[in-house]
Amino acid sequence: MAVAIKMPRLSDTMQEGFIKTWNKNVGDPVKPGDILAEVETDKATMDLEAYQEGILLHIAVKEGAVPVDGIIAIIGQKGESFENLLNGAGTEGIPNQSANSKQNTLPNPAETVSKTESAPERMDTRIKASPLAKSLAKEKGLSLENVSGSGEQGRIVKKDIENLASQSSMPGLKPSLNYLQQIGDREVLNSQMRKTIARRLSESKFSAPHFYLTTEVDMDACVEARNQLNAVSPQKISFNDLIVKACSIALRTNLGVNVSWTNDKMIYHNDIHIGIAVAIEDGLVVPVVRHADQKTLTAIKEEIQDKALRAKERKLNLDEMQGNTFTISNLGMFDIEHFTAIINPPDACILAIGSIHKKPAVKNDSLVISNRMHMTLSCDHRAVDGATGAKFLQNLKLILENPISMLL
Repeated sequence: MAVAIKMPRLSDTMQEGFIKTWNKNVGDPVKPGDILAEVETDKATMDLEAYQEGILLHIAVKEGAVPVDGIIAIIGQKGESFENLLNGAGTEGIPNQSANSKQNTLPNPAETVSKTESAPERMDTRIKASPLAKSLAKEKGLSLENVSGSGEQGRIVKKDIENLASQSSMPGLKPSLNYLQQIGDREVLNSQMRKTIARRLSESKFSAPHFYLTTEVDMDACVEARNQLNAVSPQKISFNDLIVKACSIALRTNLGVNVSWTNDKMIYHNDIHIGIAVAIEDGLVVPVVRHADQKTLTAIKEEIQDKALRAKERKLNLDEMQGNTFTISNLGMFDIEHFTAIINPPDACILAIGSIHKKPAVKNDSLVISNRMHMTLSCDHRAVDGATGAKFLQNLKLILENPISMLL
């Protein structure tokens, strides 16, 4: 019996998915566990796995946006009729035409119909490339048409684009026509992740009344403690690791900022799950360190390092990016001294961390050169009052200025 494969809800905030690449063609046999396609969600690019055995009879959307529960494909037995499934679905599985093309101009309706009808015949001739390779090629203005892929089944991967880019930059080689066309302004369609970031942060900024608390921390003791730790630790501890650990301890004694706001109730979280903002190629993801207050500095270091790397490779599982109760955004590595961050729902607070700079400071009535760092707490005033946020920052500052307390 033929079965309609529908767009699954791959995250709690997902409203639609974007079909990027098909790994199967119409007529191919399919078994449970096979990867049918790559789907870009609001948080990551995920593999769409088959759970049925049979033949791929129909691809409803070759490339483009599909709403959650919209029909993507149909699997059944060879020669089996499936029109009743399509007729029963109405237009649910038809992608939004405005998001159905990667080109800089929108297709006309006639072209779209033609592409949909001829999709099965064209599947074998399409260019197979990873999302990262496509994005990198666009950025560098390179055409994929004559690139030989070194990936599985001839798929073009990041390395192939980097090799082509290095060859194109060699003396005596002319840039491609595609590159010349990209010298001026260029248009890039917003990814699902970019659109979701825009929607969620707009909702946060304009629905949650933000207020901001800033303090300056004397990081001299923290700098010295880090130097001593790294002299004996096999894992090199970063300042970010120390800040995450200090936050987890401060949150345990200030649960009033470890909260979530809903329209009819406040949720006071007893568990400390800290989200770490990680910049990736086309957006931002927030992997979560769960039960951070119960973990050692080394364990926090290893977990952040692992998840940040996999985030940039788009290999994080969805459950590793959900459930945060507090978020940290650190731009210190970019030499940013001070900034304010937009709250990451469902959190009620986010901490913005700046760089550490040597500055003149008064200590024990003497003017000295000291390592200083600014941190700013953004609070949702519906859930957190000024005094509550201030006490948390005061406690966090005390821990960072006396890092030995993290070991108690």
